[in-house]
Amino acid sequence: MFGTETARDLDAEGNIWEEAMNTKISIRFFDNREVRAVWDEQNSKWWFSVLDIVGVLGDYDDYTRARNYWKYLKTKLKKENGELVSAANQLKITAADGKKYFTDTFDYKGIIAIAKEFPGKKANRFIEWFTYSDETIDGKSKQKAYALFESSFIDSIEAGTVNGLKQIHAYLFGGLYDFAGQIRTLNIAKGGFAFAPVRFLADNLKKIEDMPEDTFDNIIDKYVEMNVAHPFMEGNGRSTRLWLDLIFKRSLKKCVDWSKVGKNEYLDAMRKSVEDSTAIKELLAALTDKINDREMFLKGIDYSYYYEETNDIESGG
Repeated sequence: MFGTETARDLDAEGNIWEEAMNTKISIRFFDNREVRAVWDEQNSKWWFSVLDIVGVLGDYDDYTRARNYWKYLKTKLKKENGELVSAANQLKITAADGKKYFTDTFDYKGIIAIAKEFPGKKANRFIEWFTYSDETIDGKSKQKAYALFESSFIDSIEAGTVNGLKQIHAYLFGGLYDFAGQIRTLNIAKGGFAFAPVRFLADNLKKIEDMPEDTFDNIIDKYVEMNVAHPFMEGNGRSTRLWLDLIFKRSLKKCVDWSKVGKNEYLDAMRKSVEDSTAIKELLAALTDKINDREMFLKGIDYSYYYEETNDIESGG
């Protein structure tokens, strides 16, 4: 993520608009790199960071190189397509240091137009990803997960129970999977690992439900056991991470800051947790007391779905 855009003050009108715009943020991931976005409630659309797009398509890991190339490209586009450049908006987006900085953003059409300025297979692949990512089952489920923060339903979920986990799964995948919210009736395996056999699943789930939730270690142990049980045919990881945070919220008045939990480290730790939970406990100690913070919640959803871009056992399915 680029994090050194120049900050400046807005006028009164701009401040009002910024406040409305920044109530909903999103982080997408392309080739394991972040693409930040801000939701425009008034116009019902996302605005995406141009510097993130330039960095991804130009393979610029260095902020200065991405910024300089965008300056060059913007000058070029002003001569060729001034209407496109004028459609850019400067919005504040949260950077790696946790502060908000002004950066150029484009809407969906603008990003597609910018991507077409980068020739090659990667640009074509990016356009395909950008065009269809929200139309996949995961994309639609992610939008449901975002909506959960605004819904009063989240306060009625039974934290720490099997029924509560079924409630979460049904909410995330209702209308997408015909088995949404239903405990699986078939045996499943991923990456050569067989999850809890169906004939033992009901008993296992009852034992997991009864596990204590009074300490951090106990909560993680319960989370690990639920991952091994893998109660649903699909969507276990996304549902169980939300379930985990609700347990933390109720028992410890904390939740995980998932943006501090690297994808590869998380997947590796979850794989090892079947035999040793030390690594996952160290990773998930990244707790915050921002349990009612909208940006923290949405960021957690972004990272949770990012972990699921792999299909192996460690992702949780």
